[in-house]
Amino acid sequence: MAFMVKHVVGGQLKNLTGGLTEEKPEAEKTDAAAKGMTQEEFEQYQQQLEEEKQEREAEFAQKKAERATVRSHFRDKYRLPKNELDETQIQQAGDDVVLPTELAKMIAEDNQEETHKQSVLGQLTNIQNVDMDQLKDKAQATLEDLKKQTENCSLM
Repeated sequence: MAFMVKHVVGGQLKNLTGGLTEEKPEAEKTDAAAKGMTQEEFEQYQQQLEEEKQEREAEFAQKKAERATVRSHFRDKYRLPKNELDETQIQQAGDDVVLPTELAKMIAEDNQEETHKQSVLGQLTNIQNVDMDQLKDKAQATLEDLKKQTENCSLM
C-alpha cells in the first residue's frame, strides 16, 4: 500500500517542484574503483572498448559500401539515375569494396540470363506458340537439303 501511495503522490510532487531534487554528494570513487578494477585495468578496458567500437564501425562502413555497390550496379543495369550518396559511401570505403560471393553469383547469373535473352534463340523463346525443337529440326533439314543440292550441282 505504501508503494502505491508513494508512486501516486511521488509523481505529482516531482511535477509540482519542477523535477528539482537534492543533489547527492558523489563519493570520491573513480569509475575504475566503482567497477572493482585498478586504474591500469580500467584504461586497458576502455582502450579495448574503443578498438571494438572502431572495428564495428569499419565493418558497418564496409557493409554500407557493399550495398551501395549492388545498388549502383542495378542502377547501371536498368539505366536508372545515379545516387550521389551511394558513390560517396563507396569512395569512403576505398578500394576495399568487394561484393559478397552470393551477390556476385547472383549478378553473374543475371548477366548470363540477359545475354541469353538478347540472343536470337532467347528472343524466339519469348515468342508464344513456337516449338524450339521443331524449329531446330527444320533448320537442320534445310541445311542438309542445301548440302545435297550443292553436291549435285555441276558448276561447283
